Amino acid sequence: MLDSKIPTGTLKEKWTSHKFNNKLVNPANRRKYKIIVVGTGLAGASAAASLGEMGYHVESFCFQDSPRRAHSIAAQGGINAAKNYPNDGDSVRRLFYDTIKGGDFRSREANVYRLAEVSNNIIDQCVGQGVPFAHEYSGYLDNRSFGGAQVSRTFYARGQTGQQLLLGAYQALMKEVGKKNVILHPRTEMLDLVVVDGVARGIVVRDLITGKIESHAADAVVLATGGYGNVFYLSTNAKGCNVTATWRAHKKGAFFANPCYTQIHPTCIPVHGDYQSKLTLMSESLRNDGRVWVPKKPKDARPAHEIPEEDRDYFLERKYPAFGNLVPRDIASRNVKEQCDAGRGVGDTGMAVYLDFKDAIARLGEDLIKERYGNLFDMYAKITGANPYKTPMMIYPAVHYTMGGLWVDYNLMSNLPGLFVVGEANFSDHGANRLGASALMQGLADGYFVLPYTIANYLAQVKPNAKEIITRGEFKQAEAQVSDKIKKLLSIKGKTTVDEFHRQLGHLIWEKCGMARNEAGLKEALRLIPQIRERFWNDVCVLGSGEEFNQALERAGRVADFLEFGELICLDALERQESCGGHFREEYQTPEGEALRRDDLFSYVAAWQFNGVGQAPTLHKEELKFEEVHLAQRSYK
Repeated sequence: MLDSKIPTGTLKEKWTSHKFNNKLVNPANRRKYKIIVVGTGLAGASAAASLGEMGYHVESFCFQDSPRRAHSIAAQGGINAAKNYPNDGDSVRRLFYDTIKGGDFRSREANVYRLAEVSNNIIDQCVGQGVPFAHEYSGYLDNRSFGGAQVSRTFYARGQTGQQLLLGAYQALMKEVGKKNVILHPRTEMLDLVVVDGVARGIVVRDLITGKIESHAADAVVLATGGYGNVFYLSTNAKGCNVTATWRAHKKGAFFANPCYTQIHPTCIPVHGDYQSKLTLMSESLRNDGRVWVPKKPKDARPAHEIPEEDRDYFLERKYPAFGNLVPRDIASRNVKEQCDAGRGVGDTGMAVYLDFKDAIARLGEDLIKERYGNLFDMYAKITGANPYKTPMMIYPAVHYTMGGLWVDYNLMSNLPGLFVVGEANFSDHGANRLGASALMQGLADGYFVLPYTIANYLAQVKPNAKEIITRGEFKQAEAQVSDKIKKLLSIKGKTTVDEFHRQLGHLIWEKCGMARNEAGLKEALRLIPQIRERFWNDVCVLGSGEEFNQALERAGRVADFLEFGELICLDALERQESCGGHFREEYQTPEGEALRRDDLFSYVAAWQFNGVGQAPTLHKEELKFEEVHLAQRSYK
């Protein structure tokens, strides 16, 4: 069993006592330590800014041309915190419990309680940075509801919350860049982790403009590189999002935890063509005022406005009266799929349901709806050509977020000493399903309030020697491996594009390991993925050279990693013979069609050790112990 290093004491005392008991690095000594932070989203930017301000020498890397372009900018609906401004019964404990329950009791109690505990500090920090949260008439910050909660705890800035929060973190980061506490490396992609004597000591990167391969050494490495949803090809993620940094760290010894826990978001614009390259998210916040429905009669082709109330099925409100349209994402997504599979879907493809604002506009007025969601409505209108103020939106689930990631202990350090992992890149806080508005909370909690304490405890026990370690042979060896892989990709000169292989892989994983999985489908995927991978390495077409700006080469390296990683997702899903959260095995469901957990057999974190491409990985387990919550069948009825 893996040691999560959870501190002793009561749940309320763990983090406070842990901070006190941690070793510190005094301000004069911090200048001697070098820390690499890969990724500049909310987790990476906040971590680099915090560590730079504390006096460490920080080098920050991102493959975008600016940290502002990190995918955190795309988050729309809000960020959770337990401020209880609406006075509706919220508390740190309620936020903790809702998050544990929302994750279907497959996350660590101690991590989740700490997350809830620091949530209020995040809001104060962001307000201090000037983040323009929405305010109510009294002057308090406004709150709205999100799925999986019966209180209003989500702070927001219209439908642009991620953008505004990232600008706050970006400002903090660039302040430290200006003070030369942080050195920024944009347009630079991490292609390998360097491990020296069993410790993470640096990275190998490629300059995306010149193609130059070089190494950087440090006393600790922090990965904040986001999730792996683009393994499905069609997702709400930016096209650049990938698994490369975490996967290559995995191949160097870092365990990959719970990769089958992928989140399907229910509120996305449906697929509209065979050659579509990505999907667009419509914020979960829309389900506050929008009502989800389908015609009661299968294959009812009437326009929405011609279908009377008695012929409409508000199925989420009918099945889950306590939460209605604000059930968690995994439950909403499966119910949408169920309705479409039964022939009650709408639109040209029949793979959509309505999200209707008619009642909200009649009750609140169009101006107030515009104030709350105007930019989201404008985005929908631009993409679809339909006016959502006049006709219902059409939505369908799509891949959005990944709860799995590199395994970390309570200190956010992987099983590889010196390698810390924050934000969506780790597995730690969301269990089998993330509640809406919790991703931004975790990213900023990790970067601003957790990592600065826990990385200091590690560094206090390590002699700073980044300048000396860079001369070790492991760095040149890792550079040679990266260069060899690039040369191999360029030498194949096949006839099939990288995107075509990615599309084949994504379609297969979506069909066999998407919203519903079963043993036969997963075994078929595990049989077919190696065949796609073999064809890739014999017939992929990558034009250009490695000594120039070459996006085809960038994509090829990332898809090559997806073709290896896709096997692990399916293997993890096959191994976990239960249903929980976003992992729904058709063989394990209640008579009502809900997820059926098997706590006696699967109440653990599955952490996988890499043993070679095409070879069976080794499963390591971290037992999940629950002291403060009672394990129960998750119900939102």
